Amino acid sequence: MRGRRGDRMTINIQEHMAINVCPGPIRPIRQISDYFPRRGPGPEGGGGGGGEAPTHLAPLALAPPAALLGATTPEDGAEVDSYDSDDATALGMLEFDLLYDRASCTLHCSILRAKGLKPMDFNGLADPYVKLHLLPGACKANKLKTKTQRNTLNPVWNEDLTYSGITDDDITHKVLRIAVCDEDKLSHNEFIGEIRVPLRRLKPSQKKHFNICLERQVPVLPEPSLCPLKQGPGLLEERGRILLSLSYSLRRRGLLVGILRCAHLAAMDVNGYSDPYVKTYLRPDVDKKSKHKTCVKKKTLNPEFNEEFFYEIELSTLATKTLEVTVWDYDIGKSNDFIGGVSLGSGARGEARKHWSDCLQQPDVALERWHTLTSELPPAAGALSSA
Repeated sequence: MRGRRGDRMTINIQEHMAINVCPGPIRPIRQISDYFPRRGPGPEGGGGGGGEAPTHLAPLALAPPAALLGATTPEDGAEVDSYDSDDATALGMLEFDLLYDRASCTLHCSILRAKGLKPMDFNGLADPYVKLHLLPGACKANKLKTKTQRNTLNPVWNEDLTYSGITDDDITHKVLRIAVCDEDKLSHNEFIGEIRVPLRRLKPSQKKHFNICLERQVPVLPEPSLCPLKQGPGLLEERGRILLSLSYSLRRRGLLVGILRCAHLAAMDVNGYSDPYVKTYLRPDVDKKSKHKTCVKKKTLNPEFNEEFFYEIELSTLATKTLEVTVWDYDIGKSNDFIGGVSLGSGARGEARKHWSDCLQQPDVALERWHTLTSELPPAAGALSSA
């Protein structure tokens, strides 16, 4: 309360209990009026007209902002990543483990827990869940998701999510996006925060632990630009993975093609799934007798076929052929939808060409390799989409 000039000012209880809110450690003071010397009689007045500030007060030492937040800078070579950012108090922290198993071509993601998430609901809580994407890639095809934890800002999941068909090339070029969202049954789910981890930071067969602050959403490019694969003159969209086995049998004089499984296929139906099956051709196919087809797996994006086909052909002739593998979504009453395909032969590139070359050079040896399915529809397959 402001008094008139010349009146002696009284000190109320609020001034005695006041604290210093300047940046730095919080420290109580005797009375806030010490910062405002008064004139007038009495010991507090400083003898009338001097108005000098008390000499026992020292300027407050300001701590650096980083020290106040307790921030530490993560090191790329460390096995444990733990650091804060400016959004730590607003968005929360996420704890998880990553493990790349080169032998099985899998990426294991263990989502452990989150702390201090941003409240998203009217009750001051949230219904959080975690979803994963591999970038660049077909986002809907490789999305993995945890269960939803209700009414909590400190959820515990302890869930293991696994990506299949991960190669060393993926580890070199891809980024794992981990997003925490709030589930809302009455409207659209809300984004809380995300983390992006370059897979090149992982070492094969070594689990890496992370405890990282969530960050604000990074703008995502449109799907055609987000999921390109450089093959030939154009950019192709990734549609999933397929595990193939090739072996040339000298005794039977023919090629054994094993269709083992697919992973993270693109969803073609309105229910978010597909009804996939696989077709194979050995091109050029003059007699049109090289087609083989697996059974249809209903309502899945990760089908297991474990079927084997045999092509009777001499090894010298096989070197001039190309194995065409396409994956389709079965539809009743209309044309089947093309999901993705891959061609293996001397004219292929990358892993597809290497797999074919190794098969020709190592007869009687079953070679299993993962291959990326792309949106490129082989010219000969377009006319046979309903077959």
